[in-house]
Amino acid sequence: MKKFGKTIKLFLIDGEPNGRMTCELSNWTGKAYRIPRILVRESADREDLKNPGVYLLFGKNEEGKEIVYIGEAETIFDRIKQHLSQKDFWNEVITFISKDENLNKAHIKYLENRLFERAQKLNRYILDNNSTPTKSSISESDRAEMEEFIENIKLLTNTLGHKVFEEIRETKTTRLEKQKTFIIKSARGANAKGIPTTSGFVVLKDSEIATSTVNSLTDSFRKLRDKIISDNIIIEKDDKLIFSEDFEFSSPSTAAVMVMGRNANGLTEWKLSDGKTLKVFESEEK
Repeated sequence: MKKFGKTIKLFLIDGEPNGRMTCELSNWTGKAYRIPRILVRESADREDLKNPGVYLLFGKNEEGKEIVYIGEAETIFDRIKQHLSQKDFWNEVITFISKDENLNKAHIKYLENRLFERAQKLNRYILDNNSTPTKSSISESDRAEMEEFIENIKLLTNTLGHKVFEEIRETKTTRLEKQKTFIIKSARGANAKGIPTTSGFVVLKDSEIATSTVNSLTDSFRKLRDKIISDNIIIEKDDKLIFSEDFEFSSPSTAAVMVMGRNANGLTEWKLSDGKTLKVFESEEK
């Protein structure tokens, strides 16, 4: 598999896509493991999991919101095994170690802090950490090496299904996403801008939405709208309801519904400034 010019090597330890997996990059000394919680104890014989490294515990809360805990350990396997009894929210762990055993305590403390800061800034997942990890002091050459390590961690974490380190606007990979902004303006007061992404549709910060909803709005959409308002993703400003940040929805239609306060087809409601719909634009791009 190739991604952003790098060759990614995936190996299914148990021969199943939902089982344990290793993940490596060409010309990189690092290595990732993805291990389901129920298979942690079966990984005791993996000698490289006794090395120092960083790890991410992934799970969801009762509302379906993604949660992550970011940690480090001088013996990765022992620490993960401890979390089986200490934390119950997680269902899988992704670990990162060095194949040449060059990571030391200062390195992994640096990695832990930088990964925490990244996840906290992006705010895509709930952080289960109680406090900000301490950032170790390392040499300039080591910092450069660790920053490269972090970039590869971000790439592999995304490859393994988690976007905790990926900025919403970094998901744009096609010409459509890089160059085109779509708008919705309606008589109900909506005045919004958005862009398609590889995983949905982003409504951009400061977009205005309808201040009310129609009675026929589907209950699930009404609940979603209420939730993102209660989470302060949508806020009141100058008697208007606006997005306080870029926010990604699962589809253009869900985004359009949130903006317009009524059931809507996003492929026909989102339009370029010349009036061309997203549906027409996508068909021309194929």
